[in-house]
Parts: sequence; C-alpha cells; structure tokens
Amino acid sequence: MFSRNRRRFLGQAAAAGIACSTDLAFGRFLPAQTQTSNPSDAARVYLDSRRTIAPLDRNLFGSFLEHLGRAIYEGIYDPGSRLSDSNGLRNDVVDEIHQLGVPIVRYPGGNFVSGYNWLDGVGPKEDRPRVLDKAWNSINTNQFGTNEFMAWCKAVGTEPLMGLNLGTGTSEEAAALVEYCNVDKGTKWSDLRRKHGFAEPYKVKHWCLGNEMDGPWQIGHMTATEYGLKAQDAARQMHYVDPSLQLCGWALPASLFWQYPRGNGRR
Repeated sequence: MFSRNRRRFLGQAAAAGIACSTDLAFGRFLPAQTQTSNPSDAARVYLDSRRTIAPLDRNLFGSFLEHLGRAIYEGIYDPGSRLSDSNGLRNDVVDEIHQLGVPIVRYPGGNFVSGYNWLDGVGPKEDRPRVLDKAWNSINTNQFGTNEFMAWCKAVGTEPLMGLNLGTGTSEEAAALVEYCNVDKGTKWSDLRRKHGFAEPYKVKHWCLGNEMDGPWQIGHMTATEYGLKAQDAARQMHYVDPSLQLCGWALPASLFWQYPRGNGRR
C-alpha cells in the first residue's frame, strides 16, 4: 500500500511540475493542479516567477579547528607519520579538504583560545614552551601555531578565520597579532614575523573576537555587556593596525547558556 501511494504521489508531483513549467513560460503566477479521481488526493504546487533565490555566502560552509583531542596533533599535523609532508602536514587530510572545497576555517578555538597566548606558538619550535591548556586539562606543545596554520590554509586552499583570546588576553595582544600577520615590515611585530622566516604578510581578512565569553564554562567568563565593551575596544585597536579587517563577534543564545549551570566546568 505504501509503495502504491508513493508512486501515485510522485506521478502527481511530476504532472504538477509540467503544468507549472507551462505557466512560467508565460510569466504568470497560477496554481497547477493534477487531475485525479479523488479530489482529496490532488497535489498543488505554487510557483512565483517574481521571486528569486538570494545569493548564498560560501562562508556558511566554513569549518573549525581547535587544539582539542587529535584535531591538530595527529589530525592535520603529524610529523612522525609516513602520510605527512616535510612540514608535518597530513597529505591525506589536505587532499580531503581540497575535495570538500572548505572556504574558510576558524582557528585556534573554541574554548582553547580563551587561555592561549599566540606568542607561545611562533618562533623556533625547540624554543616554544609546553603549557597547560586550562580549557581541556591537557598539555599543549605549541609545535603547531599561527605560521603552521597559515601554511596549512594555503595547502588546502582555504581562508583563515583567526580566533582571538578575549578571555585571559587583552585588546593590545589582539592588535599585536594583527600586526604580526598583516603588516609588511618596519614594526615590532611584523619584524618579528620576518625574523621567524616569513617575509610576506599573510593579509588575514577575517577575525573572530573571542569565544562564548558569556558562558560560565569559559576561561575569563564575563557578562554579555562586559564582552561587548571588550570586543569593541579590541576591534578599535585592531582597526588602527589594519582598517580593512572584517570582524565577527560571538553571541551566545540564552537557551544554550542555561544548559550549563554556573561552576559546571567546561563545555
């Protein structure tokens, strides 16, 4: 019985589509109705040729990376693997991301970013500190940082969306990272990037101001009002460095907030 009804419905829908196509050829808005023996079984389709589909922002299909579990180490970066290139990037993952056509990727978090000092993840790898990641109670070796992420984005053909620490971090530190990434030369932080072996600026367009800052699980938790003031100050200082930046904030829905009572730890 189910299969017969399904076939009948598909047949009616196909007939309705043909009728509607005929109406559209004359530029009219008219209902198309199939002829059936039982009026209650009739399928009606209405098309309005005056309505058009809005353009779709490709960034809606973006993705996300965080120093959590094996997402970074052993995930996209694994120098000891036979599947990795000379920079430690996993070739199999690079190929998959290429095929998916991911337009933009946010990094380095997530909850992780609220306790992250970007300076720990740049410079000679042997000099980078091993630090306690307070968001996920793990050790971060800092062997993968800003410059490695930029190299990975280039390899997979995606745009970076840089996350900023507005938990333990300051607006000044956020502006310093913009300077490190986007200014050509002749300043403290751009010259540091060049000293690290990266002469060309990355010209990162997209930046995310913090992560879930009004959530009680977040390092540096603050109210939505406090977050708005801090984000505004960070945005101002970042735009002093590069006025072309496109910034996005983070608003947490109240319904999600109340799923995690105060003192519950992390999400």
